[in-house]
Amino acid sequence: MRIERRLSNTFQEFIASGKAGGAILILCTLVSLAIANSTWGASYLGFWHIPLGGLTVELWINDALMAIFFLLVGLELKRELYNGELSDLRNAMLPILAAAGGIAVPAGIHFALNGGTPTQAGVGIPMATDIAFALGVLALLGKRVPASLKVFLTALAVMDDLGAIIVIAVFYTAQLSVAYLVGALAVFVALRLMNKRLRVLALWPYLLGGALMWFLMLKSGVHATIAGVLLAFTIPYSAQEDDAASPSHQLEHVLHKPVAFLILPIFALANTGIVIGADWAGELSSLNSLGILVGLVLGKPVGILLFSFAAVAIGVCRLPLDLAWRHVLGAGMLGGIGFTMSIFITNLAFVGHADIINASKMSILAASVIAGTIGFIWLKFMGAPLASDPDPDTMDFDQDPPAQTQ
Repeated sequence: MRIERRLSNTFQEFIASGKAGGAILILCTLVSLAIANSTWGASYLGFWHIPLGGLTVELWINDALMAIFFLLVGLELKRELYNGELSDLRNAMLPILAAAGGIAVPAGIHFALNGGTPTQAGVGIPMATDIAFALGVLALLGKRVPASLKVFLTALAVMDDLGAIIVIAVFYTAQLSVAYLVGALAVFVALRLMNKRLRVLALWPYLLGGALMWFLMLKSGVHATIAGVLLAFTIPYSAQEDDAASPSHQLEHVLHKPVAFLILPIFALANTGIVIGADWAGELSSLNSLGILVGLVLGKPVGILLFSFAAVAIGVCRLPLDLAWRHVLGAGMLGGIGFTMSIFITNLAFVGHADIINASKMSILAASVIAGTIGFIWLKFMGAPLASDPDPDTMDFDQDPPAQTQ
């Protein structure tokens, strides 16, 4: 039986917003870097640390606004589980295992260089992939790459983000308050019951409950942004793709542009004010910086390619018909664009160590530029769809793949 999967309207919209949003992120990063290294640098960096309502401006951005970003990540993950590449176990195993390789190998590289040192906590930094930037690069390539590569990279990046979320929750938790954590989980259970038992379809009760869950999570010591992911899995979802009546689809549609054009640019402005000092080369050659650079630029493509190849070789899954191993390698290269999630984890890993945070962010930016550039060049010249693919907007998963050239 032939199963054709066309890219959904929601997915197409996400690709489009990723392309434009990525350009804005780059602009905000350049602006932030320029101001931080100008005569206004001290005032600019000081602004983000102004106390406001019990938190600093930077923490309101990183703990509150980014919870909305994580809510969108959770909604995208849920969509993938219901309707996307992750909805069928056989199809899901390829991006799941690829993501596992893209997490394990970079983390192993960083740990090998930093294990037992004060910078060991940075092991989670090279695990992450910036889904908006990675898909933005693919969007620039247009029909030069197979449609299923976009789906594969999206599923891989979503699973990668899930791995990063688990790492944040487990390893980057401050002093734990069990009472507040139990309260947050109680709100989560109540919202799930409201969905599954009471069949409440209105969005506002979930959003109010989500705000309460965020506050309790903040007080618990577990990073508050985890509440955004939990909230996503309480909101009613329709298994019918792009159902306009589905609260989950509605919210995902509403959040795309605010996240791409407001929240992430503000995050970039607040977190990429990197001071490039006279010893910048020395900072990039530290063990922590090398762990980040090598982990993202080399570890990501190696881990993604090796785990994918092993999964196909042992028969756990197979490549979509229009993909060859050169496409998987290209996706792995783009997986080295860490940016948002890597910077986010950096802030958690090295709290109170401004110099290490600054050097880590410099390494993340350098690695992301290198990974994005080599990934774009590789796929531009090596990423053409296989000649056997009948339609760049369709994928057939139920026929045996043709002999694949490399």
